[in-house]
Amino acid sequence: MSLNSKFIFWLIFLLLSFSKISFANQKPVIIGVTVSLEGKYVEPSTMIRKSILFWVDEINKKGGLLGRKVKLILYNDKSNKDLTRSLYKKLIEKDKVDFVFSPYSSPLTIVASEITEKYKMLMLGIAAAAEKPWQRDYQYLFQLYAPAKRQFIGLIDMMARNNHRTLSILYNDLSVFNRDIAYGIKEWAKLFKIDIVYQKSFKNGKKELPDILNEVKSKGAKGLILSAYPPDCYELLRLLKKMNYKPIILGMPIVPAHPDFHKKAGVMSNFVFGHSQWEPDKRIPFPGSRAFVKGFTKFHGHLPSFHAASAYAGCQILEKAIYSTKSLKNSKLREYIASLNTVTVLGRFKVDQTGKQVGHNSFIIQWQNGKKEIVWPQKMRTATPLIKKSKE
Repeated sequence: MSLNSKFIFWLIFLLLSFSKISFANQKPVIIGVTVSLEGKYVEPSTMIRKSILFWVDEINKKGGLLGRKVKLILYNDKSNKDLTRSLYKKLIEKDKVDFVFSPYSSPLTIVASEITEKYKMLMLGIAAAAEKPWQRDYQYLFQLYAPAKRQFIGLIDMMARNNHRTLSILYNDLSVFNRDIAYGIKEWAKLFKIDIVYQKSFKNGKKELPDILNEVKSKGAKGLILSAYPPDCYELLRLLKKMNYKPIILGMPIVPAHPDFHKKAGVMSNFVFGHSQWEPDKRIPFPGSRAFVKGFTKFHGHLPSFHAASAYAGCQILEKAIYSTKSLKNSKLREYIASLNTVTVLGRFKVDQTGKQVGHNSFIIQWQNGKKEIVWPQKMRTATPLIKKSKE
């Protein structure tokens, strides 16, 4: 080895050693979040947890944030509002976190943001689609999802195009998210001249859905959309199988987007429609999407859902804001994100003056013979929707 080669070798060695020592001696950037490892939100929340863990590993391998290692503090909120409220207070007051992400669901985001807004701490709403969180004049809360009222436009559109003009709507009344979906469906059904022949709210799916489904069947609507969280969705499918009844159009949120939906629901998953904020398909045009799918799958051993993509997009936005402002101050990052118009792995990010998402739109998916396909909008289809056209 020549003297020049030896000099270059030792110079690189010393620089790498110095950077590692510097990285280790720096105070970490602490990020806090709660996820639901128990209760009704566990399925989507598990995806969020995995995505944030993947991003933390990835960002630390790249040198952290502004040269500082990222440390994640993660608590189990058990899908409970009171526990969520106390845990976000603990993250800020006791753990002294620098930043937080929202929990899963609109109800939990509402209570968590009550705490973060009080302390003027930025919260990226990575998993909340209801409108209520953004109707309180909060300054530090920003939405990533397309709002709930817009999430089933595509399904209503396809019903109208195939001349299916009658619809039943069921929704769990305990969540603003479920109510917003139902209200949005009614608004769009009116525009598309689809008649709502039956609508019913409920609070306890196990107890109330059997009698409600008998009413649904007696009305004979061509379509049925349930707005509820996973436990009620799976209960509906179980009851429909028991009744040997399935409407021509069957839609529901959240569960159809999960990669394991067919595995869990079996044959009842076939032809079910759902909304999705994003899909792990190579035809999705958003920058970084393919790399995210590849990296997440390698890290966790399975494909991500849109819940994972939204969490990762939230991490991307925080990272972009920090490097663009060269600051870790929540007030500076808030100002930057409020005016941000960008594209993440999830899609376009742009919010209005309330922090509500106005740039991103969701898809409609359908399970076809054990495979999840994008069926709306047409320009992003991976398959033609399987719907019997009405002759009426």
